[in-house]
Amino acid sequence: MLIKTLPVGMLETNCYIVTDEETKKCAIIDPGADSNTILDYIESNNLSPVAIFLTHGHFDHYMALEAVREATGVPVYINEKEVNLNGQDERHRIGDNGLLNFYKEGDVIDVGNIKFTILDTPGHSPGSVTIMCEDALFTGDTLFYGDCGRTDLAGGSREMILKSLKRLAELDGDYEIYPGHDESSTLDNERRFNRDMLQALEV
Repeated sequence: MLIKTLPVGMLETNCYIVTDEETKKCAIIDPGADSNTILDYIESNNLSPVAIFLTHGHFDHYMALEAVREATGVPVYINEKEVNLNGQDERHRIGDNGLLNFYKEGDVIDVGNIKFTILDTPGHSPGSVTIMCEDALFTGDTLFYGDCGRTDLAGGSREMILKSLKRLAELDGDYEIYPGHDESSTLDNERRFNRDMLQALEV
């Protein structure tokens, strides 16, 4: 498995391209901006996209979605709680254009020989997910290096994000942490030094 990190957009959202090196099939996680950068990497490495995964529905994680989807023709997956289904004006939810597929807790999606498992980790937003893939966790804006996502936006909940952090901390073994912004980490490191996760473990 090969993981490429592409910081994109003004907020430097981490877009990840996760590739099965044997089949060259790949998944695109959080195409936040700069579609040309994302598509150029895929083309230059002769990759075959299979799916686009969104960790949540905040704009900085999907601004390049339409361009990337149109260029690749692959399905888009997101938790249904992140979608504006009723036409109401909700700044912090993605609009449903009829082209979204909804995943939920426990769903497993194959990309070549790689299995992606969905974990519900709400708190930053109601439908935030963490995507587990072999020894990697793509945590979106739930867990950062030494920090966690903000909870003061619409639908955010400090109580819920602490429960999500506790759930991640209690996973068996160690994982590489690939967050929605900033640098990567390991779960063992966050268990030891992340004050939010340490607080979560006390709840």
